[in-house]
Amino acid sequence: MERYQELVALVESFQKDFEKFYEKGNKTAGIRLRKNMQELRKFAQDIRQEVQDLKSERNDG
Repeated sequence: MERYQELVALVESFQKDFEKFYEKGNKTAGIRLRKNMQELRKFAQDIRQEVQDLKSERNDG
């Protein structure tokens, strides 16, 4: 469950930029938010690959 906690912490770290962009219209927060979402995308891709690798290991073993 460590990876899940990492995901939750990552998403929670975006909260301030979400608020600044959507509620206050801060454009630079929007830039940071886009960067954060790209980081989330990379994290999700890493998890997907990890899951696929673990599935393969379990089927082979």
